[in-house]
Amino acid sequence: MSATIAPAAAVTAPAVAGRRVCLVGPLPPPAGGMANQTAQLAGLLEGEGAEVAMVRSHRPPPAWLAAVRGVRGGAAAAAFLPALWRGLEGADLVHLVTNSWWAFHLYATPTVRLARARGIPVVINYRGGEAGPFLAAHGRFALPTLRAAARIAVPSGFLADLFARHGLATTIVPNIVDLSRFTPGTPVAAPVLLVARNLEPLYGIDMAIRAVALLHRRGIAARLIVAGAGPEAARLRRVAEGEGVAPFIRFTGRVDNRAMAALYAEARIALNPSRADNMPNSILEAWAAGVPVVSTAVGGVPYLVDDGETGLLCPVDDPEAMADTVARLHNDTDLYAGLREAGLERAQGFAWPSVRRQLLALYDELWGS
Repeated sequence: MSATIAPAAAVTAPAVAGRRVCLVGPLPPPAGGMANQTAQLAGLLEGEGAEVAMVRSHRPPPAWLAAVRGVRGGAAAAAFLPALWRGLEGADLVHLVTNSWWAFHLYATPTVRLARARGIPVVINYRGGEAGPFLAAHGRFALPTLRAAARIAVPSGFLADLFARHGLATTIVPNIVDLSRFTPGTPVAAPVLLVARNLEPLYGIDMAIRAVALLHRRGIAARLIVAGAGPEAARLRRVAEGEGVAPFIRFTGRVDNRAMAALYAEARIALNPSRADNMPNSILEAWAAGVPVVSTAVGGVPYLVDDGETGLLCPVDDPEAMADTVARLHNDTDLYAGLREAGLERAQGFAWPSVRRQLLALYDELWGS
């Protein structure tokens, strides 16, 4: 089976006006790609006239319970189920934002089962670059839930192709970037790099730090802004110290989504050093801000970034290749200007007017209009 993309002309009026949509997914805090997308979607659907019943998954447990392994997941699920039952009341459709591993089993599976028991169609909006290993390890349990959904929406051709290999048909509905948050200005001349990802091993921020060290050895006094928080914070500071570039690395900690535009305005190049990925919001935001992108060529990134046209790609876990690519982009003014303009144009395809047509056409399909 192959992915389908809803035709742009399929929706001419707000298909959700007057409908009740039960939106299930994570919300900030903490901020993150999925949480930000869920919060943004809730506001956009309400702007279309829908009644949105928001059911928060991934709710952080109380502080006293957060440190108790093996208990916190069960406590989170126990709090989630009553909220889900209330959210399903009178719903015309469930839009479930989910990803991989135990979160899928804790939130996606009960959502699909309870909604089907009440005769409510479910759109599983699946995200995450680790779908391959997840389905390989947990497919016996996850695939029945995916097949039970009325529709599966994925943000990228990467996930569409991967799901097709498991016999699952999908509709591509891309991530959404709010262009109004960004005002591209004069490009920054200094070699300031920005990584906007959570501080987790998956996102390879240690590779970005090592690339900065290599740039310094080549005479490029690069500075790196690391915008995010997470369990890797202390280790990454040690990496910066060990590489001798700690004075040139700025760890901002967690940044509110509304404050990210100011950080992009400080940067000349956006780095995405991920070890696995799907459709990073940070790339969409960099494009919208007029900041060219250097990314590892992992997962869905090559489906999103045309190497040499809308960004530059390099191998994963190769700081030397990343340093080479950053140096090339920093020094080649024509390449820089071309990637900047191409990114600004590409960002338009991820704004709500474009994504709206695809998402509402999917809803219409379920409602038979």
